[in-house]
Formats: sequence, C-alpha cells, structure tokens
Amino acid sequence: MTRVLLPLLALASVATAHFSLTLPPPLSDSDESEATAPCGGFSISSSTKTTDFYVGGDAIGMKNGHPQSNWLFRATTDLTAAGGWTQLFPIVMQTGLGNFCEPQIVVPGNFTGKKGIVSVVAHSPDGLLYVCSAVNFVSGTAPTRSDCKNATITANFTSDPSLTALMSGDGASAGGASSSGTPTASASASASASTSPNAAAPRVAVGNLFPGIAAGLLASVAAAVGGAAMLF
Repeated sequence: MTRVLLPLLALASVATAHFSLTLPPPLSDSDESEATAPCGGFSISSSTKTTDFYVGGDAIGMKNGHPQSNWLFRATTDLTAAGGWTQLFPIVMQTGLGNFCEPQIVVPGNFTGKKGIVSVVAHSPDGLLYVCSAVNFVSGTAPTRSDCKNATITANFTSDPSLTALMSGDGASAGGASSSGTPTASASASASASTSPNAAAPRVAVGNLFPGIAAGLLASVAAAVGGAAMLF
C-alpha cells in the first residue's frame, strides 16, 4: 500500500501547488498566502534582505504548479507596494508545468539607484496569486544567470482583463509609458513559441507592444537563440 500512496501524494502536491518565484529571491515562498495582494501577505521592513536588479535587463523566473497560468510582471519604488506599479513586459500565458524564465526584463531607467519591489502576479485556476521580491535597482545589464531555466512549455503573449485591471490604478503604467500600451489579444498569434529545457524564453513582436524596450529585448533573443531562429 505504501508504494501506491507515495506516488499519489506526490501527484497531489503538484496539483495543489501554486507557483514559486525563482528569480529574483522572493520575500517568502508560502503557497498558503499567495492569494493575498499585493505581495502574498508579506511586506518590506528595514531588515528585509534585498538583491540587485539591473534596469537594463535582468531575469525573472518562476516555477509553476498549474498546467496553465497567465503572468504579469510589474515593479514599483513604493516600498509599501500600495501603488506606483509599472508593467515591465506583455502578459504571457504559460502552458505546461515547471520553470519559466524571462532572462532580460527591462525596468524604467528612472528607477536606478532606488529600492523597490519586483512583483509577479499569476492568474491561475486558483485565481490571482502574488509573489514579490525586494530589490535595489542598479544600472546596467545583468550577467547571464545559469538558474534562469525553462521547462518544455509553451509561452504566448495574451490579454487578461483581471491582470490588466491591476495596472489601471493611480500611477500605474505599462513599460514606463501610458497604460494604453497594455498588450491585447491580437498579439497572441504573432508571439507563440515553444521552449525547450534551459533555453531562453521567446521574445517576439515586442516592438508593437512596448516600443521603449523592444530593441534591447530583441537583441537579447538573437544572442540567446543564435540569431532570429525563434522570431516569427
């Protein structure tokens, strides 16, 4: 009986898991409170450990316990996480369990030299889930991070009214521009690609969505995948 129960318990743990933030280090990794906005029930204090996040491009990675989730990447210099959020990248739909990492997420240059919060919000079968990281925004581009990995998944740009609504509050913006730059469903068809283990995540057709960050992102894709092989 033990041999039967152990695999069943393992499957149950995968099925009930939400997601974990692998990069940058999260404030906490507690599944139980992830549904609590804005940071999964956790806040920043004077003793909170911070990590450097490069405004010219740095990695944000997750490990997903759901077969499908939509991701919102955002940041703020409001250490209370009460507002001032900037959307950093188009909303992405991940299909498939496991790791998903965007290696070059760009932050507005005026964040440089400030402390702040990087947040990932997942829209999953369990609803909206929140995880945050306390960071120091620093100039430059991050070195290649070996722990920025992707499982065999599919990633698409998509629209998600529930996630977009989080960016419609006072002071919210998209990519450092007005919130009118929020991705729409029409982006999905031109931004579909599959990722293989440890490969860089696809970045496609970003220019039409976030003009201010397109050049750097597309350059990073070319370097990551050996040219434009994954650009559609």
